[in-house]
Amino acid sequence: MAAVVLALVLAFARQMRVLQGQAERSAVQSTLGALRSAFVLDHLQQMTRSETRTVASMQHNPFELLEHYPANYFGTMSASQASAMPAGGWVFEPACICVGYLPVRTEWLDRPDEDPILWYRVGDASAPLQLTARQAYVWHGQALN
Repeated sequence: MAAVVLALVLAFARQMRVLQGQAERSAVQSTLGALRSAFVLDHLQQMTRSETRTVASMQHNPFELLEHYPANYFGTMSASQASAMPAGGWVFEPACICVGYLPVRTEWLDRPDEDPILWYRVGDASAPLQLTARQAYVWHGQALN
């Protein structure tokens, strides 16, 4: 009986970890989606005002386009400072004009380098601004871009 209970507890614990990873992935995608939507709205507003985007305006923190900062947004900081932030948080790195996310558990990710932070470059690949992953991030076998 004890072996059956132990097996059930272990299976439950494993499934909980998988669900936590899926929930965090969904939260990351939600934040990326909110930023991308904010880029589109900002672009449409600029078009109605007949403004052109300058390099200086591109370097502003994209989180400032949101109505509210995410609860896990830790502000503007360098990449070295960002590596010391609490897990599960977002930052804006002005030197590379990137947003970064430090996952709660890095083992959920398959990635070629050892940087624990997921970096997304804010770029003017087309109008409106775009978020582009600096590398191919795979989270539990699914692309995270």
